[in-house]
Amino acid sequence: MNVKVSDIMIQNVVTSVKHKSVGHIRQIMNDQGIHSLPIVSPNNEVEGIVTSQDFLEDHSQETPVSQIMTKSVYTVPLYSDVYIAARIMRNHHIHHLVVTDDKKVVGVLSSFDLLSLVEDHRFVMKNPPTPAKKKSGRV
Repeated sequence: MNVKVSDIMIQNVVTSVKHKSVGHIRQIMNDQGIHSLPIVSPNNEVEGIVTSQDFLEDHSQETPVSQIMTKSVYTVPLYSDVYIAARIMRNHHIHHLVVTDDKKVVGVLSSFDLLSLVEDHRFVMKNPPTPAKKKSGRV
């Protein structure tokens, strides 16, 4: 399977900037039905990420999102093989990767995107065992 990140990522990425409020970001995520939102700089480079996990703690609606966002964001290049993305997610116990091209945000890849890929390519044994031949009753 030679699938690239660009083949399965979400391309229409909803992003925001770090000076927006927690309430504003929460509303965007609820309205869009998304579980992660990259926070970008004015030139569309990733500065952080907010996930639904960040809303488990009680934060004031007016708090700037820069205070709750994760600043060390794992990214994966657009042209990478999906196994690279899967390895990053597994090794760091995360469910979302920001996809970049020349440091610019171009997509988001979630663990569910990877699961759908696995589901679409069901496992088939390449060399199934051959049935044993029955011995005849001759002596």
